[in-house]
This record gives sequence, C-alpha cells and structure tokens, in this order.
Amino acid sequence: MQLIKAIIRPNKVDEVKEALEKTGVTGMTVTEVRGHGQQKGHTAIYRGKEYAVSLLPKMQIETVVADGAVEATIRAIVSAARTGEIGDGRVYVTPVMQSYKIRTGERE
Repeated sequence: MQLIKAIIRPNKVDEVKEALEKTGVTGMTVTEVRGHGQQKGHTAIYRGKEYAVSLLPKMQIETVVADGAVEATIRAIVSAARTGEIGDGRVYVTPVMQSYKIRTGERE
C-alpha cells in the first residue's frame, strides 16, 4: 500500500475527486492547508494598505491505494489538477507498512 498526498489549488478539488473516483479510489481525506513553493505568494491590498501574502491557500488530498494502482492514481491527480502555471501543486508517495480499522481492529 502507498499513501498518496497531493497539494493542489482549491478550485481543482472537485475535478481531482471525480478523476480519482473514475480510477476506483473510494476513500480520501481532504484538508485545507496553507503554503508556498516556487509561487512564493503575492501582494494584496486591504483597506488601502499593501501587504504580502506568503502562505497561499491550498488543499491537501490524501488517499491510500494498492501498490498496483499508484501510477494510475498519480496520473489522474496530475491531469485533473494541472493548469500549466506555477502553483499547480505537488504529489508525494509514501509507503504504508500497516493499516488498522478502528471499529474492528482488523489489520490490512
């Protein structure tokens, strides 16, 4: 099993969710996060004063998939989340050694 974590633009969440459902991903966790990479933020004006916004709003989608489904899952996320501009996000893949269902204690 592999944990796939994707940091994407907030307006791309529904498209990524639909793409994941088409690949057979049934469960995911979606979290509002803030951060920056190459994009480095931007300046904004609030009540007539300019200020720097260095941590931009992003969404984090996490899902655990079987080893054989990793590449298809990554392709689905990347194709649905891509705009071609800086700030599209990043996908991370981490091995999952064990998983337990809390209700039953069953190990997967």
